[in-house]
Amino acid sequence: MADAPLPTPFAEPSIMGMPEIARRWTRRQVLDLPDDGNRYELIDGELVVTPSPGPRHQIVLARLYDHLQPYLAKTGVGMVLWSPADLRLGEEEVLQPDLFAFRAVPGGAPASWEEITSLLLAVEALSPSTAQYDRRAKRHRYQRARVPEYWIVDLDGRVVERWRPGDERPEILTAQLEWRPFEELEPLVVDLESVFA
Repeated sequence: MADAPLPTPFAEPSIMGMPEIARRWTRRQVLDLPDDGNRYELIDGELVVTPSPGPRHQIVLARLYDHLQPYLAKTGVGMVLWSPADLRLGEEEVLQPDLFAFRAVPGGAPASWEEITSLLLAVEALSPSTAQYDRRAKRHRYQRARVPEYWIVDLDGRVVERWRPGDERPEILTAQLEWRPFEELEPLVVDLESVFA
């Protein structure tokens, strides 16, 4: 028996030759896609497919992780992980931020992605294939989910754009980044020059 064809984001042309409206994907359809090295996300019913990132992208993210992980471990407020992750923050979606921090769950690490229902931080490093989605669709989604901070890491500009839920414009950070997930904590201070070096 032949495998069923994968769903396509666009319907077949109608009899009159006019294309039908692009159909909306579901979370289940996206999760059923093959593991082929691409990253699949679902945002507002639209399938977003991005290829594996390059080494520079991953090196900068690893440096940020190396700052975030010990800070969160020391404070005990949460954990930081990276994609692939298949997160869902309350809508029919599949979100895969490059890095993300979330509150610690009772009993330690979560057993499934469904246990992570809110984030303390989402981080995306820009690449030519993702910049449009990172700055628009993903930003709007993280703001709508009330993620306290969303960092867009611009590798070429060597800056971090910091977005908060109500922001219409980002805060542009060039030399140093301070992050405080809760007011009572000492901030994490990140030297951005060393991150981008």
